[in-house]
Amino acid sequence: MQLLCFRAPLFFHHTRAFSSMAPTSSTSSSAAVAVSRVVTTKASLRGVVFDMDGTLTVPVIDFPAMYRAVLGEEAYVKIKSENPSGIDILHHIETWSPDKQKRAYEIIADFEKQGSDRLQIMPGASELCEFLESRNIRRGLITRNVKEAVDLFHLKFGKVFSPALSREFRPYKPHPAPLLHICSNWDLQPNEVMMIGDSLKDDVACGKSAGAFACLLDETGRYDAPEYEDVEFKPDYKVSSLVEVRSLLEKNFELTS
Repeated sequence: MQLLCFRAPLFFHHTRAFSSMAPTSSTSSSAAVAVSRVVTTKASLRGVVFDMDGTLTVPVIDFPAMYRAVLGEEAYVKIKSENPSGIDILHHIETWSPDKQKRAYEIIADFEKQGSDRLQIMPGASELCEFLESRNIRRGLITRNVKEAVDLFHLKFGKVFSPALSREFRPYKPHPAPLLHICSNWDLQPNEVMMIGDSLKDDVACGKSAGAFACLLDETGRYDAPEYEDVEFKPDYKVSSLVEVRSLLEKNFELTS
């Protein structure tokens, strides 16, 4: 999949072109002069919604190991081959018996607890939030982690995201419902909001299916691999660091409160 970096969006939104031709006369001795002009109208952006793990925080959870622990090696390999954009572990668990679900959630909670103990704020996150504050741009959060992890994040980061929806909100990502809920809470249209996250299958799918802009954070370039070429939802923008987001927003959007 050929995704462009923030300097060149994959899709150019809300662009209008106008052209005019200078009047000519057959009796005029001067050559006809063609004059054209292009007027670009930037889309308005009034809110940004972030993923938490791997986006606002440094990725520390070993998701492949967690999936193996929950699914077992054989099932993990099979499901991974059938879902190239990533495994939706919570979706699989929902179909299991109550006892099996309970054990699975205990394993996930243990991995998440280990992640919370090592929580680090992503480089560039604080500066980006300060920039959004300076432009009166709302910021929200959607995560598939639990509320306790969100509370700990708010405590350590020192900045609040509101609304901040954890997996207790159903249906969770990649369903568009959480993002649509935030848009409704803000009294904004989805096309006035951007979803930023590090997952194609969760964050980009949630944003695009809701009708919002989607920005993929891909620190390592792993989503450039051929296996991601035919995914259903593709981001409007791609960055390798949150540091790049400010320039992306200033270049491509009219930032309004």
